[in-house]
Amino acid sequence: MEVVILPGSKQIGALAADAIEALLRRKPDAVLGLATGSSPLPVYDELARRHEQAGLDFSRAQGFALDEYVGLEHGHPQSYREVIRREFTDRVNIAPENVHSPDGSAADIPSACQAYEDAITAAGGVDLQLLGVGTDGHIGFNEPGSSLASRTRIKSLIEQTRRDNARFFKNIHDVPHHVITQGLGTIMEARHVVLIATGAQKAQAVRDLVEGPVAAICAASVLQMHPHVTVLVDEAAASSLRLADYYRHTYDNKPAWQGL
Repeated sequence: MEVVILPGSKQIGALAADAIEALLRRKPDAVLGLATGSSPLPVYDELARRHEQAGLDFSRAQGFALDEYVGLEHGHPQSYREVIRREFTDRVNIAPENVHSPDGSAADIPSACQAYEDAITAAGGVDLQLLGVGTDGHIGFNEPGSSLASRTRIKSLIEQTRRDNARFFKNIHDVPHHVITQGLGTIMEARHVVLIATGAQKAQAVRDLVEGPVAAICAASVLQMHPHVTVLVDEAAASSLRLADYYRHTYDNKPAWQGL
């Protein structure tokens, strides 16, 4: 696990975009794992800018969303399918049919979950997965207590997550109680994971996922077992890390050829 501490979200967005651009240039048909929430927005802004100004090409790429609310109708502005379309995929030249989301309105949720797993496998697996992290350490919607080997499935949201997401709805009562999410086992199969965290409210979660024990109480801690994880944080989110100076030294002296 590599931890990179940067001044702010602009620098984080640029560095994550560098990794995605490098991937697309060596593998134009790359499969991207797409997160929602506030954390990846600077990345999507930077990728859209590079597409518009420098011709960064997404025409052969595919994208798979991490999760989706259960029960929101197709086209609901806060469905993650719509958020990803609005914030990213409509701003670049990725084909709409190459952007996939779990079906939160399916009549048979377990079958929809298996179909999503099968679609990821058929695409060859995720090359680079973007992640945020919740204040309680969840990734995707794998809440505390999630199985570290879990696959795409339905999950009930804890109230803290619903409160955190209420800012995107009229009020907390409009936030669904259930979601479909890629499991921790599914996420761990991505070839490269890039996790982004900013702000002091994420500091404890960042410490737990980077330096704490691997435990279901902090779902993101499973990433310690992944062979290629990059954690991009600002100074506030890094403020509780005991080894922050070591992470800074390591990155400052990293060979240029290594990339992320």
